[in-house]
Amino acid sequence: MQFEHILYERRGPMALITINRAAKHNAISLATLDELQRAVAAAGYDDDVRVLTITGAGDKAFASGSDLSEVIDRDLKKALEPIVQGLADQLERLPKPTIAAINGICMGGGLEVALGCDLRIAAAHSRFATPEGKLGIIPGGGATARLPRIVGRGWGMHMLLMGEPIDAEAALGMGLVTRVVEAGELLDEAQRMAEHLASFAPFVPRTMKAMVNFGMEGSLAAALQLEKYAQGALVQTEDKAEGISAFLDKREPKFKGR
Repeated sequence: MQFEHILYERRGPMALITINRAAKHNAISLATLDELQRAVAAAGYDDDVRVLTITGAGDKAFASGSDLSEVIDRDLKKALEPIVQGLADQLERLPKPTIAAINGICMGGGLEVALGCDLRIAAAHSRFATPEGKLGIIPGGGATARLPRIVGRGWGMHMLLMGEPIDAEAALGMGLVTRVVEAGELLDEAQRMAEHLASFAPFVPRTMKAMVNFGMEGSLAAALQLEKYAQGALVQTEDKAEGISAFLDKREPKFKGR
């Protein structure tokens, strides 16, 4: 695949997508967004890809937000289209685990892309914010819905209303990210996480992801019942038998996705 605004590469079981607009702090233009959506779809169709990671080019920004040179002329009709929200939804629905490897500024639409990922890790110098209020608008890529679900109502409301940047340690403390590493270790950490996830039976991460996403949207009783049926499906797989046998035999399992 040929892209102009992003890079796409395979690193073992991980597909790595890099937003490649470092000169503009990896601001997400509509053309960039289209390429991101095509790359995510390609990773989803590739059976050899077990984990998808998104990062930004350079060491200054994951993504600074939507490209404001396009937002300034955005009208109501365009604003009602999915735009960044569509990409975040796509990442959330992707059956494979997704990681946002955040390397610097992660604000506005960039933060909303990261919120659509299952796991978020950050370089120590990263900063996060939802600054849209200062521009006379509100977030339109899912932050008002996803951010409070991830960090809780209090911190979500604080970040959305105040619009002030927070650092990586604060993000770690509130659960916005789950790991903070030095900048030079960020992609290595993402790779380690991807290889760890790839060591599981293929049905496990995708089922776990679905259970959390569906379970969060329904009642506790419905989520618990759904979990039992999902476990009931997995206990009938060949991989379940292999996993338990390998554990009892003290050897590495050889999962086949069956």
